[in-house]
Amino acid sequence: MKRLLILSLLLFSISAKLFAQTSEKASWFKDARFGMFIHWGLYSAAEGMWKGEPLRYMNNYAEWLRYRNRVSKEEYGTLAKRFDWSKIDPEQWVLLAKEAGMKYIIITAKHHDGVALWDTKVGHYSLPKLSGSNRDVIKDIAEACRKHGMKLGFYYSHWIDWEHPYGWNHQQELSGHVTDAQYNQYWQEKVIPQLRELMTNYGDIALIWFDMWIPYQKSIIKKEQLLQVVKLIRELQPNCLINSRLGLPTDAENVDFETLGDNQFGSNYINHPWETPGTIAHSWGYNGQENEWKSTSQIFQSLISNVSLNGGFTLNIGPRANGTVPYESVSRLHEVGDWLNSYGEGIYGSTGLDLKNNHFDWGYLTTKKEGQKTVVYAHVFNWPLDHTLRITGIKSTPEQVSLMKGSVSTALKFDQSLSLIHIQLPDAQPDHYVSEVKLTFNSPLELDKNTISESTFGGFSLKSTNSLNQGLKIVRYNGKNPTHAILTDDTKIDWEVTIPEAGVYSLDFSAHNPNKQNSVFEVSTANQLLKGSFAPTNKMVVEPNENNYTEEFVENRIGKFKFDKPGKYIVTFKSKELQPLWFNWIWLEKIKN
Repeated sequence: MKRLLILSLLLFSISAKLFAQTSEKASWFKDARFGMFIHWGLYSAAEGMWKGEPLRYMNNYAEWLRYRNRVSKEEYGTLAKRFDWSKIDPEQWVLLAKEAGMKYIIITAKHHDGVALWDTKVGHYSLPKLSGSNRDVIKDIAEACRKHGMKLGFYYSHWIDWEHPYGWNHQQELSGHVTDAQYNQYWQEKVIPQLRELMTNYGDIALIWFDMWIPYQKSIIKKEQLLQVVKLIRELQPNCLINSRLGLPTDAENVDFETLGDNQFGSNYINHPWETPGTIAHSWGYNGQENEWKSTSQIFQSLISNVSLNGGFTLNIGPRANGTVPYESVSRLHEVGDWLNSYGEGIYGSTGLDLKNNHFDWGYLTTKKEGQKTVVYAHVFNWPLDHTLRITGIKSTPEQVSLMKGSVSTALKFDQSLSLIHIQLPDAQPDHYVSEVKLTFNSPLELDKNTISESTFGGFSLKSTNSLNQGLKIVRYNGKNPTHAILTDDTKIDWEVTIPEAGVYSLDFSAHNPNKQNSVFEVSTANQLLKGSFAPTNKMVVEPNENNYTEEFVENRIGKFKFDKPGKYIVTFKSKELQPLWFNWIWLEKIKN
């Protein structure tokens, strides 16, 4: 499975208007929120090594071993002899998923290596034929899913196939492309017949997961070929969902849910169904040299953050060739399952709040309907030191606020100013991983969608990424998400801030000025204007003796604003220089008496 997160960000950014009405058949997927990915195939027997050599080119995805280590088709096929069929029991994978609180399973029916896990009638390159076994793992797992009420999906590599002479192989960028006619021969000889088998022989299939991370126009695939796949699936499995990595634009007619980049998590609320495929370690297929296991807390962060933005999380495991699942995976999945058994009501069937600034430094919000009432769940990862949970963006007043500990709830005191809710917490958090505060409302929520979230520290951080503006030039210096706006003459940034109480508020400003002269700016709100200038800044040393430097961002106190009453205010920053200024943030905080 190829992992190009940046390409996925650029190429599968989809307008919510295309999903004005979510398909009814996708409702189960939105309710489920959590599923299991299983990468299992010939590569599982190689365990990330080939004749004493680890995976090449720093990829460390075990399922790519045949391509990266340049293994021949024939020698690669001998790995099938390492499978111990007396121990392989796919029902145990299904039971593990159920214990983890997962609602669906996706198994790699055919990965890029072209090896079918089932007894395909298309060619001879399948796990049953190569191993000399009559076992059909796809049949086994389909029966186990039906037995235990688990929805089943198939991963099928349609674009890449290293087995078929005319399937796509990235080496063809150097060695010469296959022709369109040859590729279509692969498509009609293998892809369509195998998909027909998968959609016909194993009962109801909940979803089909394709894995092309570029639009079809940039590949050898033609639109007619993809539409042929859609037509086939719609005819044979009308309720089967198709993911966006098919290669077509997501339009609800041909694609039912969006798949983000691998281990790429949501950053904003998305109206249509979507999910993140993620790993429990680094590799997707089993790698015997694996040492990058994600913690249970990371799994909770991944799941809950996505649900808070109306998304889901499909978490991968990579069993060994004998079917066993590494203890590191099992232990984490049991811990997640134990938590979901107590607090799953805030995940299953829940969604997020459509707030522009739905980012809190203590955790995440999810919500659902309970009869005539609306419930909001605050999932608290970072228990506030001052024992005040600050929730921003809800105008409605809750009838009750409770701290949950399993099925036991304890009423909490709270106060509210406009769309800011302050909840008084006890000293100790009830759960080691994620504690839950439940807010119950008598009616649908009235939201304050654009206001800045109040920090756990009691102030407001005004950044380019939570402003009201569109089209700002955003850059980054820390190697992660872009956060800094480059401003020039008369460029301005606006924020909507809900001030909870009257008083005097200080303003601190962080920026980088790459010019040789001071940079002049203005900050204004409610008929108040502050004028200031920012002196030139330099580079700073990140690590000594490595020539590792980056832009220096300096913080200055720029003045005070006086707010005569609580309310919603617009704060505006405007650069007054032709030369660029790298804007970082403004920190707005009430001065305590």
